[in-house]
Amino acid sequence: MLTGIELSLTIAQIIQRLRGSHLHSQIERQAKECLHQPDVKLESLKEDVRSFLKTSGWERKLQNAVYRELQLPPRHPPAPPEHLKEPLVYMRKAQASWEKRVLKSLNSMSTELGVPLAHMRPAAEQKELTNKWNEMGTDEPDLSRFRPVYAPKDFLEVLIGLRNPNHDSSEDISVRSHWGLIQVPLNVRDIPHLREAYSELNLTSGQMGIDDHALIHPAVLCTHSLFCLHVSCVVVMEEDSAAAQQYSRQGCPTGLRADLWALILNATNQPQDVMHYEQLKAGVIQHNLLVDNLIYKDVKLTASNDDYYFVFEDFLYQVLLCFSRDTAVLEHFKYNSATPPKSYIQGEIISVIPFHGFSMYVAPLCFLYNEPSKLYNVFREMYIRYFFRLHSISSHASGILSLCLQFERLLQTHLPQLFYHLRQIGVQPLRLAFKWMVRAFSGYLSTDQLLLLWDRILGYDSLEVVAVLAAAVFAFRAENLMEVTSLASAEAVLADLSTLKVMPLIQVFLFATAM
Repeated sequence: MLTGIELSLTIAQIIQRLRGSHLHSQIERQAKECLHQPDVKLESLKEDVRSFLKTSGWERKLQNAVYRELQLPPRHPPAPPEHLKEPLVYMRKAQASWEKRVLKSLNSMSTELGVPLAHMRPAAEQKELTNKWNEMGTDEPDLSRFRPVYAPKDFLEVLIGLRNPNHDSSEDISVRSHWGLIQVPLNVRDIPHLREAYSELNLTSGQMGIDDHALIHPAVLCTHSLFCLHVSCVVVMEEDSAAAQQYSRQGCPTGLRADLWALILNATNQPQDVMHYEQLKAGVIQHNLLVDNLIYKDVKLTASNDDYYFVFEDFLYQVLLCFSRDTAVLEHFKYNSATPPKSYIQGEIISVIPFHGFSMYVAPLCFLYNEPSKLYNVFREMYIRYFFRLHSISSHASGILSLCLQFERLLQTHLPQLFYHLRQIGVQPLRLAFKWMVRAFSGYLSTDQLLLLWDRILGYDSLEVVAVLAAAVFAFRAENLMEVTSLASAEAVLADLSTLKVMPLIQVFLFATAM
C-alpha cells in the first residue's frame, strides 16, 4: 500500500510521462475542439469538457494509459539508474558478463565471415526487397555460414553457474535446496501461496479451455458460452484494460482474444502506429544488418519446420526485421538488468540480438492478427512486458532464474521421489524443462492450448504460470518417468506435449495436490 508521499510521487510521475505522449496531444486537441460545441457553457466549462471526454471515449483511453503506467516499475529519482535496472549487484554483473559474451560472439562472426554489422543496401537490392516484401519466405539465401549467437542450453549453463557471493549456502534449511541446479537465494511461491494468488483457477471456477469441452448438457453449455461471450463483448466495447485483464484470467473466447489482448497490452493500431511500422520497414529496406541473417536462419530452423506456423513465414520476417531496428524498444532497458547491444545504424542502437528460437515468440500471435502493423505492435508489447525476461538474468519474480528455481522447488517439494529418481540416473529435470520455459512453451504445445496459457500470463501479468505448467507436465508423466533409466528415455517420455490440455494440468497440480 502506497503512503501519501509515495502516492503523490507516483501521480506526479505518471502525469509527467503522459504529458509528452501522443495520447496527451490527442486529448488536448479534442478538448479544444469541443469548446466550439453549443452545449459547452463558459460557466460550467470544466464539467462540460470532462463530460464530453467521457462520452466520446477519451476518458476511458486515458484510464487505460494510466493503468498501463501503473504496471511499469516505479521511478524513484534518488535511486541510481542501475538500481532501477536490477537491485542485486551480482545479478547486474552476471548479465553484463553474458552480454559481453554474446556481443563477442556476434563480432567474431562478423570478422570471420567478413560481413559488417550494418551497411547500406545498394539501390537495386532495396528495390528488389521492396517488391518481394510480402514474399520473403520464397527466398532461399545461403545461410550455411551463419550460426545462432547462442542457444537456450548455453544460457542455462550461465544460470547454473550463478552464485550470490554474500550468501552462505550452508544456512539453507533443507537438503533439497542442493538437489537442483539453480543455487541462488530467491523467494519463489510454493503451492499454498500459488493457490491464493491464482484463486480464479480453482476447480470450481469456470475456465475457457475446460468448460467449453466439458461433458455438459448442450443447453447449459450454450447458455454459459453466450454469457461469457456477452461479458467479453462488453469489456471490449467499454475498452477497459483492467477489466480485460481480469477477464483473461479464466481464458478468452477465441473470437475476441485478439481484441482482449490488444486492450490489455494497450497496443493500438492508430495511424501513428502504422506510420511507425512503415518507418521501420523503410529502415529494413535501406540497411542490411548481420542480425538479419540470424533472423532468417532462426525462422528457417524453427517456425518454417513447424506444422502450425510454417504458413506465417512472411509475417515472421516482416515483424522480426522491423523489431531489430525499433529504438522505441530501448525504453524498457531502463527497467531491467539487460543493456542494448551496440550495433549501430547511423548512430542508432539496435534493440535485440536474436537467439535460437526467438521467432517462436512471434509465431503464435500470427493466428490472432493478420495485419502486419497490428501484429507488430502486439508482439512488441508482449516482448517488453514478458518475453525479454526469459532470456535475461535478473531477480524479478517473472525472470527466468525465478522460474527455474520455482520449477525445481515445486518438484522437490511435491514430487521428491521423482526428483530423486531422476537425479540417481544422472538426469536433472531442469535440463529437460528449460527449453519449454525459455520459449513460454511456444512450439511445444498445440496452438490452441498455448494461447490458453498465454491468456493467463496476460491475465495475471506474470510468467509464473509457465513454471507451474512445467512442473505439472512432470507430475502428469510421473509414472512413466519413474520407470526411465537414462536421459534418452526421459527425453522420449517428454518429447511430445502437443496432446496435453493446459488448464486441467495446471488446475490439478495447484488445487488437487496433497499438501
